[in-house]
Amino acid sequence: MALLGKAAMLLWYDIVPEQIAEHDDWHTRQHFSERVGIPGFLRAQRWVSRSPGPRYFVVYEVIDIDVLSSAAYNERLNNPTAWTAAVMPHFRGMVRGFCHLETSHGTVLGATGLVIRYTPAPGKDADLQQWLEQTLPSDLMRRRGFSSVHGLRSGRMPEMTTEQRLRGRDASVDRVLFVTGYAAAAMDALAAEELSPDALTAHGAAPGAALSAVSLACLSTR
Repeated sequence: MALLGKAAMLLWYDIVPEQIAEHDDWHTRQHFSERVGIPGFLRAQRWVSRSPGPRYFVVYEVIDIDVLSSAAYNERLNNPTAWTAAVMPHFRGMVRGFCHLETSHGTVLGATGLVIRYTPAPGKDADLQQWLEQTLPSDLMRRRGFSSVHGLRSGRMPEMTTEQRLRGRDASVDRVLFVTGYAAAAMDALAAEELSPDALTAHGAAPGAALSAVSLACLSTR
């Protein structure tokens, strides 16, 4: 399948503008290799937004959700490198989730994507998940421009660590839909129509879903 493992850590955040170049250099040259070197981490992805909202969407694919509470991972979080300690205070608005991979359609990770954070409205969970995790993905996999669709759900709350104290407390995640493909125009049409805020609400999502159109910037594997 296009996402590896049974779980993923998902992050959305901004960097103060004058530190974007430094962040991208650090993230590419040090942070990715450090993270995928931790036992149980399989791959790291950095995406950059093409729409209003957080600049970055980052995915760390892991064997299972227990990896994200492992001693090896917490050791790195509580003992950041000097470069990490210098960059972290420039993060803004971090949203971070330890998520189970609930459903996955498609075998190819595209370079253009759409990612939605949402919460079901009361009493609408079953209908919404049927549409988002089965009906819509099956339809998208028959269309040109799309390559994979993934549904993720928060599995546990991240612990407070030294890295989190450096950047400020992280906000949490509930449910996530992550669509990838090879045609940005098809992704933009999906965002404007079937996955627009009004469409999500009509299918049972609570108001306030956050949607980002993103492009893949970097990918790192073990």
